[in-house]
Amino acid sequence: MKIFIFCFILVNSLIAGEYYAKLEPIESYTVKSAVSGKVVFSNTKIEGSKANNSVIIEIDSKVNKMDLSQSRNKLKYINDMIAIENNNYKRLNKVSSKSAFEKDTQKLKVINLKSSKADMTIQIENLKDTIKNKKLIEKSNYISNIAVKQGDYVTPGTLLYESKDLSKAKLEFYVPINEVENLKEKAIYLDGKKSDVKINKIYTIADSQHISSYKIQLLVSNVDTFSRLVKIEFK
Repeated sequence: MKIFIFCFILVNSLIAGEYYAKLEPIESYTVKSAVSGKVVFSNTKIEGSKANNSVIIEIDSKVNKMDLSQSRNKLKYINDMIAIENNNYKRLNKVSSKSAFEKDTQKLKVINLKSSKADMTIQIENLKDTIKNKKLIEKSNYISNIAVKQGDYVTPGTLLYESKDLSKAKLEFYVPINEVENLKEKAIYLDGKKSDVKINKIYTIADSQHISSYKIQLLVSNVDTFSRLVKIEFK
């Protein structure tokens, strides 16, 4: 019965040039883990609230930080070794009595050390990226759902939390294709009041469910209440 009433209202609204849409956050995010590890902190208290540069989820990175520290030390040692072996090569290269084989062998030592330096540099950057991905911070988004708790073990692809950008709202609704052009220059009324809202997007490819309509998107600023139904009119 409720479905019938809603459809009846929708049909009459379309005939009257009125449309209805729900005020939704401009963006919704599903945050999944990029790494494996044990959850050492889950900020469940912030669920249902806006973040303020808040740590939402932290995954154990103790071993990664130790590895990073030791890798940086190894890089310093490699740089020292490169300097020493490079000086040895320069001195050896000036000695005419040394064979080409000896000189090439010394040069090869330098090349191998430089290769090791490149590998270590990549390892350090990977460790830095892993550590970063184990501490997830939200600047100002609304945290709508936290999917893991402290003590859980996560793997790449595990859902961690969901957040929404409430800086603006969007209204999305469908308009018959032959009416879209007539709406572009008209003023938009929301719940009977004239607004300064403009059409943000017109999706000019009909989807499988609305084969004779285009989706219209409006962006609305300074929204206090989301998820409510709004009446949209073009006049």
